[in-house]
Amino acid sequence: MANTTFSGPVISKSGFITTGPGITKALTANTTLTVNDHAGRILLLQDADGIFTLPSINASSDSAVAGPGVDYNNPSNIGASWYFYVDITATDIQIVTDGTDKFVGACAIGLSGSTVSTFFPGASNDVLSMNGTTTGGIVGSVLQITALQSAEYLVHNSLLLGSGSLATPFSDT
Repeated sequence: MANTTFSGPVISKSGFITTGPGITKALTANTTLTVNDHAGRILLLQDADGIFTLPSINASSDSAVAGPGVDYNNPSNIGASWYFYVDITATDIQIVTDGTDKFVGACAIGLSGSTVSTFFPGASNDVLSMNGTTTGGIVGSVLQITALQSAEYLVHNSLLLGSGSLATPFSDT
């Protein structure tokens, strides 16, 4: 398949496939994530106590045809995914929403390859914390978070490794 260069707004209702060296992005400090800069990429969490804020979910319907009411600067982000790889053992890594959006889904935490516990977020949970021990977050931990629908982020395909007495990584702000 050939490479194509676009000029002007481009909307793909089925998404684009991101490949190459731009697919990974190191995050070394507190970061407010965006769809343009972070969605669809592997985000290397390199701040042991960083706070990574997901964008507000925008569930507005987009039109595939240009015209009045189409806001190309603020399109729906339903279906956008953020892939997190813990590249440094967490002491207090937090992935947070805007407070209105909440987490759904589940998070599995494995203890030294033997014990696995699955934790489900409560209806009001908007923070996912990793501490390197009880709530996971050692190097090699992986999370995928997707804007599912209005006010809901889906935590899925998640595997966090921890040690000690395992505890839920979900909480409220």
